[in-house]
This record gives sequence, C-alpha cells and structure tokens, in this order.
Amino acid sequence: MTPDSVLARLETLAEPGRAEGMADYHKVPRRYVGVPNPALNDLAQQLRQSLSVAERTALADALWQTDIFEGRILAAKLLTQARIAPDAGVWRLITSWLPDLDSWAIADAAMTAGQKRLVADPSRIDEIEGWTSSQSHWIRRAAMVVTLPYTKQNHPKPEERAIRERVLGWAAGYVHDDQWFIQKSVAWWLRDLSKHDPARVEAFLAEHAPAMKPFARKEAQKHMPPRA
Repeated sequence: MTPDSVLARLETLAEPGRAEGMADYHKVPRRYVGVPNPALNDLAQQLRQSLSVAERTALADALWQTDIFEGRILAAKLLTQARIAPDAGVWRLITSWLPDLDSWAIADAAMTAGQKRLVADPSRIDEIEGWTSSQSHWIRRAAMVVTLPYTKQNHPKPEERAIRERVLGWAAGYVHDDQWFIQKSVAWWLRDLSKHDPARVEAFLAEHAPAMKPFARKEAQKHMPPRA
C-alpha cells in the first residue's frame, strides 16, 4: 500500500466538521483530516497484519513526512507492536522523529511505539538518558513518556528497578523545570508508579515536592492511598 493510497483512505474515514475542532484543540498549525482515533486504530491494525516490518517502516516514514496530524499518528501506530525482529531500523526511525515533536498527542503516539522498543531492548535507556539534556522540552518530556512501562511492576526485577531509579533521578532534576509539560510528565510518571509502589513515590515527594508546581504535586498524589 502506498502513502497516497493510505492518505486517500484517511479522507474516507473523516467525520464532517471534526478537522476544525481538532485544529482548535491541538493549536499546532498543520493539516487535520478529521479521523476519529478508533478508526485510526482499526486502519493501523489492518496495515500491521498485511505489511512486513520493512514495508511498515517505509510507510511510517513516508506518512510522518507528510506532517498531517493523522498521518503522524498512524505512522506511530504502525510501529506500536511488542514483537518486532529485527527492530533496529524501527527504533532508528522512531528516534529520528524526536526533533519534530511539537504536540502532546503526536509525541505520546510516537513514544508509545518507543516504549515497546525500549522494553524489547532495555539497553536503549543509555541513549534515552541523552534526551534529558535536550534544549527541546518535547524531547526532555519524551524521556519520561517512553519509560512509563517501568512504573507498572509490583515486583520489579533488579534490572527493572535499576531503570526505575534511573528515571526517578531524571525526575528529580526535572522538578526544577518550570515548563508545564515537564512538570506534567513528572507527575504522570509518579502517578502511575504510585499504583504499584506508593512508598517510593511518597519518599520522592517527601524530598522533592516543594520544588514541584502545585498541579503536579496534586496529580502525582492522585492514586496515593490515604494516610492512616
């Protein structure tokens, strides 16, 4: 399937009037076709099932280059899959998108694909650490979003705990960043971790909460168990 044929398919899935609402909501100047997310999910699933990894990677690259909102979301969804082997080319493509990140929805879609590749090869955490010193707050934020799988374990393996602690170290530096999206990314990470390791989140907040914005503290504590 060619990029042009996929874009034509997106046009048939558009809902009247939706594109205008999306443009107003996301507030980033680009083309919005007006396709609802469930339809994008269905199309991505169909393409993942019918195309090889190489074909999907090439298609994802081409769709990303269009800078169309749904094209970029679909590009990420094409590569969001736990088992991809070999996956070096997929990882390179996902990381090549970092300088283009400019909206939370596209960034989250891209980093959801990245999460699968990090879990498949945890050594990639060394590369991700470099993102934390980027001048772009979107790339700094991406380091938190792509590592979210390491908030999910009730009983992490030693290597998973090591990554968890490494990211919490990044978060400790991020709490001094006034950028809203950075504060939000720290809060998101802590909120998800609190469902599985509330004691660790409580310890983090005891040390770093004073530097966090009030909204971020509140979000981080959203799922914390009530104190006795």
